[in-house]
Amino acid sequence: MDIPSKYSAQTIENKWYDYWMTHNYFHSTPDEREPYTIVIPPPNVTGVLHMGHMLNNTIQDVLIRRARLQGKNACWVPGTDHASIATEAKVVAKLKAQGIDKNDLTREEFLKHAWEWTEEYGGVILEQLKKLGCSCDWDRTKFTMDDDMSEAVIKVFVDLYNKGLIYRGYRMVNWDPEAKTTLSDEEVIHVEKQGLLYYLEYQVEGSDEKLTIATTRPETIFGDTAICINPTDDRFKHLKGKKAIVPICGRVIPIIEDDYVDIEFGTGCLKVTPAHDENDKVLGDKHNLEIVDIFNADASLNSYGMHYEGQDRFAVRKAIAKELEAAGLLVKTENHINKVGTSERTKAVIEPRLSDQWFLKMEELAQPAIDAVLNTGDVKLFPKKFENTYRHWMENIRDWNISRQLLWGQQIPAYFYGDGKEDFVVAETINEALDLAKEKTGNSGLTAEDLTKDTDALDTWFSSWLWPMSVFDGIRNPENEDIKYYYPTNDLVTGPDILFFWVARMIIAGYEYKDQRPFENVYLTGLVRDKQRRKMSKSLGNSPDALKLIEDYGADGVRVGLLLSSAAGNDLMFDEALCQQGRGLANKIWSAFYLTTLWEVEDIEQPNSSKIALDWYESKFQAALVEIEDHFSKYRLSDALMVIYKLIYDDFCGWMLEMVKPAYQQPIDSKTYKKVMSIFEENLKIVHPFMPFITEDIWQRISDRSPEEALIIAKWPEAKPVKTELIAEFDFASEVISGVRNIRKQKNIAFKDAIGFSVVNNEHVASTFDEVISKLGNLESFNYVNEPVEGALTFRVKSNEYFIPMEGSIDVDAEIKKLTDELTYTEGFLKSVQKKLSNERFVAGAPEQVVASEKKKEADALAKIETLKSSLASLK
Repeated sequence: MDIPSKYSAQTIENKWYDYWMTHNYFHSTPDEREPYTIVIPPPNVTGVLHMGHMLNNTIQDVLIRRARLQGKNACWVPGTDHASIATEAKVVAKLKAQGIDKNDLTREEFLKHAWEWTEEYGGVILEQLKKLGCSCDWDRTKFTMDDDMSEAVIKVFVDLYNKGLIYRGYRMVNWDPEAKTTLSDEEVIHVEKQGLLYYLEYQVEGSDEKLTIATTRPETIFGDTAICINPTDDRFKHLKGKKAIVPICGRVIPIIEDDYVDIEFGTGCLKVTPAHDENDKVLGDKHNLEIVDIFNADASLNSYGMHYEGQDRFAVRKAIAKELEAAGLLVKTENHINKVGTSERTKAVIEPRLSDQWFLKMEELAQPAIDAVLNTGDVKLFPKKFENTYRHWMENIRDWNISRQLLWGQQIPAYFYGDGKEDFVVAETINEALDLAKEKTGNSGLTAEDLTKDTDALDTWFSSWLWPMSVFDGIRNPENEDIKYYYPTNDLVTGPDILFFWVARMIIAGYEYKDQRPFENVYLTGLVRDKQRRKMSKSLGNSPDALKLIEDYGADGVRVGLLLSSAAGNDLMFDEALCQQGRGLANKIWSAFYLTTLWEVEDIEQPNSSKIALDWYESKFQAALVEIEDHFSKYRLSDALMVIYKLIYDDFCGWMLEMVKPAYQQPIDSKTYKKVMSIFEENLKIVHPFMPFITEDIWQRISDRSPEEALIIAKWPEAKPVKTELIAEFDFASEVISGVRNIRKQKNIAFKDAIGFSVVNNEHVASTFDEVISKLGNLESFNYVNEPVEGALTFRVKSNEYFIPMEGSIDVDAEIKKLTDELTYTEGFLKSVQKKLSNERFVAGAPEQVVASEKKKEADALAKIETLKSSLASLK
């Protein structure tokens, strides 16, 4: 067979991916087989492949390829998320570069640009996943803004509204001044930042008295509408019913009393700014305070900011501090660390803002999802430790703010027909809305022109929480064949950072709309970090180019490199050396195959050593298969891969092929060769999910295969009985072989020179592997003796003693000197250890493992001294 001696990933990867695509192996349609379904966590349509995607999607591909080999109808649904904030930001930036302001465009005009951008740049990541070998059903690719997906989202909104679960409320929300939209609590990341605490003086009206108030945000004084003191605070009882004057703006505000104020904290006086602090809003509602909103949508100050109008909040903070200081109203400043809410997407500092928004009541909806994970176990998290995180989030769940002030996304299906806050209807279409509006108002003369659709869009997560159902059209057509066959899905692979954002919400939606879990198992991967444990990011410049890694090490090498160190839920410390290790395994497998192609095969008698070797490896393979299945059942993919790695690298390549390999320029018997290739094929099957390209290539080279015989759809190996005694016997024999090889290496005895061999079999070891030992040690004889052999070097395996006659092979005097020196050193080492162990204070005070280590050193030294003395005696 004419194959290259070196493996080249670049020459085969495109070839076999095209082959798989041409023969439609990735595509799934419902049939009589057991389904196995995974839905991809849809990456942002704006995204490109990074290390997190590489890890996450490699894991999914391993699971889906293994299911395919197990005979299941494997369906992996790919797709992308419209990522409203991120995508809109990119489109706005592109328009700005062209001199176009988003605010000058109608909604329809902006969406035209957004769709053009999406069609030009969107979905790049899906093409990149193909380079990694991902076997998604590309015919099923979905986008969260596809017409059918959007219809499902709108249908669910209307349904939840009609159930009384969606409502419109005027609330304090998280405002992202860069994206100019509200965010849910979960989209706000609280970051510790160093700032200042400003101590300001407020004049008490009608007196010379001044109150000192501490604040981290002096720019918000323009929105102050009260000062609050604790009614039990003796320092301020005389101020009851009085008023104070806000610095700079001169607004007269009441001094109110409330036990909310902590007497011991700060100055004991609190400035109340109901429009810009959630707690202040509660106080404001309780005391009927005026609400003064001082910010524009971009967090610059509006007309209430007086001469600071139009300036950014942080610029005003610096400037107003100087103005207050100049006026003698800034008493002092102190360094102060506090947690600042920042937008997960834009990193902008969040501004609390009062706004009319849409909310979804979550407490009742969440209960089935809590039970599924924490009580019934219908949905299992791997690792289990994340159940505590899930419990904390779900048992403290708040109503979900689902509206966003964006154009890119599903537009909220609410239609306004009047000026009042309740003058709206909710419907899937404008015609349905018109009928509802006529019915609600009693005005049959209303027309579609009288209705104004809400300008807000829905939160992106409100579409992706339906993903496992909507990709199979299970919301619009709940009785269709796909949703009945593929749902619930089997496994979900994602990161713990979106356990609440996405995973919990999908579980909630699944029980609400299908009365079923959306998936059975959730495998939570860790973050990919660099060797310094830093999270990989573009800004740090520590994230390698994913496609360059594939180019340098091959997709199989990168997949193995990622998975070797990615235990479920634990962060992966990525090092390119891991990819080198993966490429090394590919080269090892290729070299092993190349070796078999060099053998000349003849119909000759099978050596007993080959028969034993093949029997041993078959049991070794079956034992590994049991381990592999166990690891897969617990989602320990890295452990499963390590078992396979050792089996192939050490047992198959390192031992079995050596045991059956014919002598130089000699043929191999056809029976052994046929069995070796059969074993090779079984190896390829278990490696294939991890290394699909090289395994398919070798599989197709071993024999001419029809498309129906491709490895990708072959049959996973069947479990057979394991001969544990045979494995144990080889483990012993391998130590004997290593002992022979060590002596050959130490004494520079060429392997071509056969040597004698004798053993005192104190362990009563079976002779099963004697012929294997003879072959791999090139022994001219293998003798069982009862007494030590004179004039021979010796080594031990447990209590068995082995002898290699050395007549004429070495300089006896030199060897005696060498062994004598080694004996002297070892006896000295033994004395030092025994001295330590005879010290009662040491034995009593040292940790148990330290004492155990010293005792082991003593035992090892005693055994070595015995062997050295025996070797010296035989030489003398």
